[in-house]
Amino acid sequence: MSAPEVVKVTIDDRIVEVPKGTGLVETAQRAGIEIPVFCYEPRIGAPLGACRMCLVEVEGMPKLQAGCTLTAQDGMVVRTAQTSAQAAEGQEATLEFILVNHPLDCPVCDKGGECPLQDLTFRYGPGRTRMTFDKRTLDKPIPISPHIALDRERCILCYRCTRFSENVSEDGELVAINRGALSVIATFEDEPYRDRFSGNVIELCPVGALTSTEYRFEARPWEIQNVPSVCGLCPVGCNITVTTREGKVKRILSRNHPEVDDGWLCDKGRFAFPAVRARDRITDPLRRVRRRGFEELSWDDALGEAERLLREARSSVHVVLSGSETNEIAYALAKLAAATDGTVQVPDADAQPLGRPLSSLAEAGEVAVDGDVPLEEVAPVAELWAKRGRGRDGRVSLRVPRTPNGIGVNHAVARAGATTSNSLLQGDAPALLIVSGDEAAADPAVRDVAERAGSVIVIAMFQGLAVGWADLVLPATSYLERDGSMTNLEGRVQRLRRATIPPSPDETAWLAKLGERFGLQLSPYPSVVHEELFGQPFAALGDHAPLRAAPVPDTVPGTAPGTSSTAGPTRLVRYRPLFSGPAVERVENLQFQRPNGDVELSRAHARRLGIREGDAVSVRANGTSVELRARIRKTLADDVVLLPDGAHGELHPGPVEVRRA
Repeated sequence: MSAPEVVKVTIDDRIVEVPKGTGLVETAQRAGIEIPVFCYEPRIGAPLGACRMCLVEVEGMPKLQAGCTLTAQDGMVVRTAQTSAQAAEGQEATLEFILVNHPLDCPVCDKGGECPLQDLTFRYGPGRTRMTFDKRTLDKPIPISPHIALDRERCILCYRCTRFSENVSEDGELVAINRGALSVIATFEDEPYRDRFSGNVIELCPVGALTSTEYRFEARPWEIQNVPSVCGLCPVGCNITVTTREGKVKRILSRNHPEVDDGWLCDKGRFAFPAVRARDRITDPLRRVRRRGFEELSWDDALGEAERLLREARSSVHVVLSGSETNEIAYALAKLAAATDGTVQVPDADAQPLGRPLSSLAEAGEVAVDGDVPLEEVAPVAELWAKRGRGRDGRVSLRVPRTPNGIGVNHAVARAGATTSNSLLQGDAPALLIVSGDEAAADPAVRDVAERAGSVIVIAMFQGLAVGWADLVLPATSYLERDGSMTNLEGRVQRLRRATIPPSPDETAWLAKLGERFGLQLSPYPSVVHEELFGQPFAALGDHAPLRAAPVPDTVPGTAPGTSSTAGPTRLVRYRPLFSGPAVERVENLQFQRPNGDVELSRAHARRLGIREGDAVSVRANGTSVELRARIRKTLADDVVLLPDGAHGELHPGPVEVRRA
C-alpha cells in the first residue's frame, strides 16, 4: 500500500504537514492550536457542523466555514479566532445564540465544573448578555430511563446523543423530534431508553442536558477523586475511571483505550457499582453453628477454622474458581491448593486469547464467534467493534471466555503448579470444597458437589445461595476494591486500582496468612504477587496496558452467526444474559434491562415462520409446550432459538419446535 499524500496547511501562520484528507480540527491540534467544538466527535460518525462553534476563516472563501467539516488540502490557509477578528466575532455570536435560552444554573447543574459549554463560554464568550427577556422553560427532568434524566432547556442540539444511538449502538431509540426552534431530544415513541450502551450519551453530552440519576446531586468536581482502573464484569476489560466521594463510589466513567474500548462502556459496567453497598454484603467471616445458623468470627478465628478444615481434608481439597478473581488472587488460591495437595477447577479451561487488539475487529468484514450465545451478551464492546467491520474483507475467529478473567485464571493456576480438574467432580465428592466467588457459588453444578462434600468454604460478597450449604463463609471483595490485574480476552494484562476501601481484608492478605500455616511463602501485597506471577514490575502495566500476546493470522476459518448456508435442526440454547448475575440482581435501576423470558429467533427463522416481533408463539421442547412472546435478534444463527437462564426452566436445551400460537 502506497504512503498517503502529505500536504502543507497554514493555520494561524503556523505550517503543519499532515496526510491529505486529515480533518481540520486534528490538523490544528498537530499545530498546537485549538478549534473549539461542541457537536464534533469523530467516534460517532461524520461531522455535521451543527453547533457552528468551530467557525474559521479560510483564504479564498468569502464566508466563515465550519472547521470540523473541512479536511486538509495542500496550500490551505486557515485563521482561527486567535488571529481572525471575523472568526472571533462568529464564535462569540454562536455562543451568545446558544445561551439565549440556556439556563444559568451552573451552581446546581451536575455538569458544572466539567462542562465544555462553561469552559468555552469563559474563553470565547461575550462576557455579558444583551438579552433581557425571560428564557424559555420546559418540563424537567424527563426520565428517559431509570439511569438518565433529560433537561431539555439545557440542550444545545448538538445531536451527539442521537448520532450515537443511530451510528454506534444502532438502536435507533434516541431521536430528535419537531423542527426549528421546537426541536427537542426524545426517545422513540416515548419508550424507555433500553439500549445496553445508553449511559454513553451522558458522557457525550457537552452540557448538562443528559445526566445520570445515580450521580445527580451526589457530588461536585472539587469534592471527588478519580481513580483509573479496569471494569471486572466481562472479558473485554474496558478501561474506566472510578469517581469517589468520601470513600464511596459515586459513578463510573469510561477511560478511552483506543485498542480495547474506544471510550465506550456498557450499562452493566457503568451502573452496577451500587452492588458494593448491597444490604446483604458479607463483611465478617461466618461459621455455621448447629441449630443456630451462623455466627460471626474474628479473622484470627476464621483462619484457624479454615486451617482445621484443610488439615482434616487430608489432601482431598478441591478449589472451584469463578473467573472473577484477579490474577493475583487466583494465583494465591492455586498455590494454597498445591500446598495442600488439592486440585483446582478453572472456569474456562479451553479459553485462548485473541492475541490481537479488539480494535482489529473493525477491520474484519466477518467475526466468527465460537458458540451460540450472541457476542453482545458476553462481550458487548467487542460487538461494537465488530459492527464497524461490516462490508470489509477478511474474517476473525473469536472465542470469548465465559468469565471476566478466564484467561488470566488459567495462566495463574498453571504458574502456581496446581493440579487442575476441568469438569465437576465425578464419583466421590471432596472432603473439602472451596468455592471462590458468588458466580461459582450460584452454579447448580457446584451446589450439587457442595451438598455431597464433607465441608465447604465459600468466599463470597453476598448472602446468596452459598450461605445455605457453607460451613465457613469468608468475605470477598469487589473489583472496585482491589489492587491487582486482570487479563482480558485479547490476552492483555491490565491494572486494577483500589478505588474504595473494602469492608474486609483483601483476599491476597488473608490467603498469605493462611498459607503461612502450611509453610507457603506468599506475599500479602498484590504488586509483589504480580511480579512473582508475571516476572515483571507491577508498575510497568501503566494506565493503558500494552498487548504483549503473540500476533495471530489476519484471516482464520470460521462460521459467523447467522451466515450458515445450511442450517441444521433447530436447537434451544439457554444462556446467561449480560444483565444478570449477583451484581445486577442487587441494583434496582438495572432490573428493567434484564430479559423478561421472551424466546429469541433469528430474522430468517422468524421470516420463514411468518413471525413478527412481539407475536405469541408456541415453544415445544423435551415434551413440554409453553406459549411465549417472540423477539427477533439479528445476530443469531438460523438454527438456534435462545431462552435466558432462569426463565421457563421446564424447557431444556436440545431440539425445539417453534410455531405461531
